Amino acid sequence: MARGNFLAIGECMIELARDPAGLWRMGFAGDTLNTAWYFRALAPREQWDVDFFTRVGTDRYSDRMVAFLQDAGLGTSRIGRDAARQPGLYLIDVDDGERSFTYWRGQSAARLLADDEAALAAALAAADMVYFSGITLAILAAERRSLLVERIAAARAAGKRTVFDPNIRPRLWEDAGALREAISAAAGAAAIVLPSADDEQAAFGDADPQATARRYLAAGCDEVVVKSGGGPVTLATPDAISVVDGLERVQPVDTTGAGDSFNGAYLARRAAGDGRTEAVRQAHAVASRVVRRPGALIDMADLRCQPLRPDRRRRP
Repeated sequence: MARGNFLAIGECMIELARDPAGLWRMGFAGDTLNTAWYFRALAPREQWDVDFFTRVGTDRYSDRMVAFLQDAGLGTSRIGRDAARQPGLYLIDVDDGERSFTYWRGQSAARLLADDEAALAAALAAADMVYFSGITLAILAAERRSLLVERIAAARAAGKRTVFDPNIRPRLWEDAGALREAISAAAGAAAIVLPSADDEQAAFGDADPQATARRYLAAGCDEVVVKSGGGPVTLATPDAISVVDGLERVQPVDTTGAGDSFNGAYLARRAAGDGRTEAVRQAHAVASRVVRRPGALIDMADLRCQPLRPDRRRRP
């Protein structure tokens, strides 16, 4: 069997989070990186390689970031270096399990990740599954944003499985109109869209998750999975819309990375051949583990020593 290549495109940042003693601890994270992490943890290693496409600096913290990714089993050959810029930085504060962020990313090297068109083309050509997000788009200049979406649409037309999480963060966008236009265009370039209901309602005025699903199907994707903060998940294809309910509700310690981990697990199970409903249930189980611990990334060994139940059914 030929190996597959999962390519995540986006920003990895320096993370500072408080430990139980109140001290700040440094790590590395970012929405598409988090999803790549969980896909790497849960997809069969003998079947899938996982690469991360971004841009970092040449400073010591960029070196530590790249080493961290390598130690996690993520490919780093697609990471560009920029001597004039460094990684972005953010702080996490958590109150009653809900997180808030303070960012410093104006001079982030990742804001130029789509500037090297040859490197982007080579990475997309080598990929079988391509994952990107609304944050990936929001940090780029408008013309580079359009270029990236065009290249991903071409990858989809060439038979690659393209996946988009809108991950809407209004403060990153120049205005609401640019946000809605870019998110809708990106959905049309994606085969699978993985939105969150509350974000979509705020940005697009959707009445309910079913309205979100219908809007993204109309944009041109083939499969929509609408997450609802640990509640029922809405699944949609051009043929049908259904709801996966009866999912375990847990009390979160820290919701950082909840949606990203769900996405990584869902895509890993779909890549392994699971049907959509089973993949949702498995992804919910992973996200439920993640939110009961601090931080976006929980140890890969912990996930692998409690494997998801194998499912040999082929995807519909």
